[in-house]
Amino acid sequence: MKPFLRQQLDRYPVRLQELDFFLQQPEVANDMDRLRALTRERSEVSEVAGHFEHYCALEAGLAEARVMLDDPSMAEMAREEIAAIDAELPALEDALQQLLIPKDPDDVRNAFLEIRAGTGGDESALFAGDLLRMYTRYAERQGWRCELVSESLGEVGGYKEVVVRMVGDGAYGKLKFESGGHRVQRVPATETQGRIHTSACTVAALAEPDEAQAVKINPADLRIDTYRASGAGGQHINKTDSAVRITHIPTGIVAECQDDRSQHRNKAKALQVLSARIQEAERAARAAKEAATRKGLIGSGDRSDRIRTYNFPQGRVTDHRINLTLYKLSFVMEGDLDELVGGLLLARKAEQLEELESGLGGRA
Repeated sequence: MKPFLRQQLDRYPVRLQELDFFLQQPEVANDMDRLRALTRERSEVSEVAGHFEHYCALEAGLAEARVMLDDPSMAEMAREEIAAIDAELPALEDALQQLLIPKDPDDVRNAFLEIRAGTGGDESALFAGDLLRMYTRYAERQGWRCELVSESLGEVGGYKEVVVRMVGDGAYGKLKFESGGHRVQRVPATETQGRIHTSACTVAALAEPDEAQAVKINPADLRIDTYRASGAGGQHINKTDSAVRITHIPTGIVAECQDDRSQHRNKAKALQVLSARIQEAERAARAAKEAATRKGLIGSGDRSDRIRTYNFPQGRVTDHRINLTLYKLSFVMEGDLDELVGGLLLARKAEQLEELESGLGGRA
């Protein structure tokens, strides 16, 4: 095992003792937020410490078996013991490396997914609708629930902009690398001469903030406007100012919601989206600073990053960050994103392992 990894792992048994001490204190038992945080950390630390204890026991067993090789009566048994331990140690070391990879606490959270039409006019809006269908089908496969937050319909179909909430365990963790520019190459339905056009949409995946840890927003920094919702919803939704638009004045970040007939509920949802967007802006700023010390394959998640191309004439989809091309576009557009999502998660783990070995650490 590399010295740096062992140095990291040596801290875990010590930290486990510290956590056990803290959890026995009366003031912790009376503070539910701190109790939950410490209990969660103890579970993670205990797993690593347990694996490391087993690794150290195997190392000790290996040393004893090698000593036994000098005894002719014990040599055969020692060789069998050495072979068994040599076969187990590499896999256990790999498991320990995986456990040391920093976890993004937001990975388990729900997600807001924003899709915006870009270059390409009506065709871009139609493609935004196709992307929404792709993601909602993927959500169905994952057992998540989808809630429409806001929409701005295109002139001939699709969306100029649409925001959906993906409700399900680990939604953000699986969708976070979808942020960026998505390009489509195909013959638009409005094209009479059969020419292939290139259009683009941008996608942003935002972690739904934990209410207890959400960005603290000063009410004085908000401008709240109400207006009549457009689109589906029946007569009532078009006759009342139920839709809500909230502007965070210091940053200029805007969020709106028109999905519900209740202005109160729309305001609550819009505040959630606003908080998520502010949190994501802070995350992006941190990512930009980290980029000065490392250049990640996955990228920063900036909307300007062209991350994926969907080529309909050739039936292929290419993720440019990991150079993955799949000739199964029709399946992908029906929500079969497992290979793309899995490839991105594996690439990020490989990056983190490299950072771990170089001593940089780094977030998920």
